[in-house]
Amino acid sequence: MNFSIQSLYNWYRNTIRNPKYRWWLILGSLAYLFSPIDIAPDFIPVVGLIDDAAIMALLVSEVSQMLIENVKLRQSQNSAKNSSADSAYSASPVEDKVVDVQAVSVK
Repeated sequence: MNFSIQSLYNWYRNTIRNPKYRWWLILGSLAYLFSPIDIAPDFIPVVGLIDDAAIMALLVSEVSQMLIENVKLRQSQNSAKNSSADSAYSASPVEDKVVDVQAVSVK
C-alpha cells in the first residue's frame, strides 16, 4: 500500500462529503485539536503546532466549502420556486424563444 499525504487528504475530503461519516469526522477532528495526545506533541515549539494547524485549516476549509455549497443549493431552490410561482400567476404562458446564431471560426 502506497501511503502519502495526498492519499490521506483525498480520503479526508471524500469521507467528509459522505453524510453518513461527516459529523463523526468533524467531531474527531475537533477532539484531536483539543486533545493533549497528538502525533507531534504541542510542547515541541514549532513542530507541535504544525499538525494542529494543518488539521484546523483542513477542517475549516472543508466545512466552509460545504456551507457555501449548501447556501448556493438553497438559493437555487428558492429562485426555482419563486420563478415557478411567478409563472403560475402570469396571464400569458411563458414562451420559449429560439435564437439562431451563425458562428465563424477565427484563426
